[in-house]
Amino acid sequence: MTLAPFGARLRSAMDERGPLCVGIDPHAALLESWGLTDDIAGLERFTFTVVEALAGTVAVFKPQSAFFERFGSRGVAVLERAVADLREAGGLVVMDAKRGDIGSTMAAYAETYLREDAPLFSDALTVSPYLGYGSLKPAVDLAKESGAGLFVLALTSNPEGAEVQRAVRTDDPAGRSVAAIMLAHLAEENAGEAPMGSFGAVVGATLGDLSSFDLDINGPLLAPGIGAQGATPADLPAVFGAAVRNVVPNVSRGVLKHGPDASALRGSAERYADEIREAVGA
Repeated sequence: MTLAPFGARLRSAMDERGPLCVGIDPHAALLESWGLTDDIAGLERFTFTVVEALAGTVAVFKPQSAFFERFGSRGVAVLERAVADLREAGGLVVMDAKRGDIGSTMAAYAETYLREDAPLFSDALTVSPYLGYGSLKPAVDLAKESGAGLFVLALTSNPEGAEVQRAVRTDDPAGRSVAAIMLAHLAEENAGEAPMGSFGAVVGATLGDLSSFDLDINGPLLAPGIGAQGATPADLPAVFGAAVRNVVPNVSRGVLKHGPDASALRGSAERYADEIREAVGA
């Protein structure tokens, strides 16, 4: 059975559990800080501790695929199990794989994460539009068919991103930046959708005043940068303005550093969720 559109499911999950996304980033330093070995055994212990502690209470999870892929097929198998367990417990999974290609290759990436019967089927996928927004069409089409969503890189928190994302198109009549054009494409995808469209943008919470960009795309805004990167929940209204109700703030190290104690992980996630609710008026 085809799922309800991702935007509707996300709005419901955010209203019920709070607008917090917890990143699952099992990099070597974090495994070490938990007293775990940097191998499959450590990866499994880390991953399923997070899943068991948080899957029933947090709205959204964002596993970083690269940290599982580095262990080869056994690492991908751990990721498959984690995705299934998170979704079974009612969490939404945003696969952070940042895929971007053209034609049949982009279609294959889409089938990997957005086809309902795929082992890594996720509620949404991060994608890169820098081969042109049109290159994402296979992923857009399959997401619509399966009830999934996309988060398109638009205004990322890394300083290097500005050289591409803020570049101005000389052939654009309005003189818009690349990021502004990506946001406009997403607004078009989401037009008329209620309560919210399924095609979101990645917009860093550390970027300060973004009032020169139209973030009101009627879709979700995945916002990395809370916690270790320096942004706080209190910063969100100033960064996102009127679009703040659709922001999905991502916290990774700020929560994960409290492991392997499950109660400490839950406590940290609950505190961030409460702070975000208060900041955005949810």
